[in-house]
Amino acid sequence: MTSSHGHPHLLHGEAVFLFAYDIAYEMDREPVPTLFGLPVSQYSMDTSRRSPRDLLFYKPRHVRLPAQERLGPHGPVRVEREVKFLPIGALSVRIRVPFAVERLEHLVAYHDLAFSNGSVHDEARRIAEDARRELASHILRPIDRIPDEEAYTVFCLRGPLPSHSPGAPATLRAEAWLESHRRAVAAILTQEPDPAALSRQETRESTSRHLSYYEDDLVVIDWDAALLVDEPGAWEESLYVLELANLQLAELEAYDRLLDATLERTYRDLGNPVRGRRQLLRDLRELRIDLARFNDELSNISKFFGDWHVARLYEVVAARFHLSDWHRSVREKLQTVAELHEMLKHDQSNRWMMLLEVTIVLLFLIDILMLVSGSKR
Repeated sequence: MTSSHGHPHLLHGEAVFLFAYDIAYEMDREPVPTLFGLPVSQYSMDTSRRSPRDLLFYKPRHVRLPAQERLGPHGPVRVEREVKFLPIGALSVRIRVPFAVERLEHLVAYHDLAFSNGSVHDEARRIAEDARRELASHILRPIDRIPDEEAYTVFCLRGPLPSHSPGAPATLRAEAWLESHRRAVAAILTQEPDPAALSRQETRESTSRHLSYYEDDLVVIDWDAALLVDEPGAWEESLYVLELANLQLAELEAYDRLLDATLERTYRDLGNPVRGRRQLLRDLRELRIDLARFNDELSNISKFFGDWHVARLYEVVAARFHLSDWHRSVREKLQTVAELHEMLKHDQSNRWMMLLEVTIVLLFLIDILMLVSGSKR
């Protein structure tokens, strides 16, 4: 296959690496003026597809780092980096690396892309650690150690895809191109160096979730990676939806781990007479309030409802990431925390009622003793 950009036998585009990190319980709402010595601004984006008049895109704070020249697998490349941070204690690092390859299968090597000074994963983690240190004064209850990132790779191909068949139109329809290159696309998404080794079932499964708005654009969504075919100016809309979903997945996993640890500690403390039930009750109440609020905020960053293209894209990504399953897991554990809280609260009320009843009986006995003593005198 050939490309109309540059060398006639090269596919041009960008590999976009999305890394989501949970860095704190939450961040304060005070404005952050600078990060890495650069001014922080509010993220904004123009949509290129049909969308509501009043778009409800969540707008995090972000900063673009200076581009750097790195030595990649096919020579020097210009690497662009961007950082976004959210009040829910989440951080997203986006790294963009241009590519020009002869065959789609050559993009498999970009999953574990390494520069001369380390891998793209190492680069993202360094940025995340440096950002956390700079944001320390704005972080509330930071985590002890940044966990492994939630990583996602998007291969962006310049569209429209050219056709070189005699008598055929100058450009290919994106869906027809996918049908004829489905096995190669599946190899890219599954990180399989030999497309021929993939079964037909795996090929269909990996490429089954795809969307197209115009005849010459396409996005194919899989669990670990996606393929995007469009004009470069229209990439950002899809990339941002994928980035938000990746952030949601990272935060839901963090909430799930937190709830697991809390439930385990609670079950242990219920049989521990050293720790007071009052303190345990207070901790559970605070956790219920905090996580309920964070869960609402997490849901609010992706209010993509309706039949418009961005909403459809988010629904496909959310289904591929099993976000509804993660939400359900968090809700069920929150419900368990609520039941434990109510049980302890009921137990505390019973103890207070018993104490009140004993006090009333004692007062009644004292009153009788005083009456008897007075009659004797």
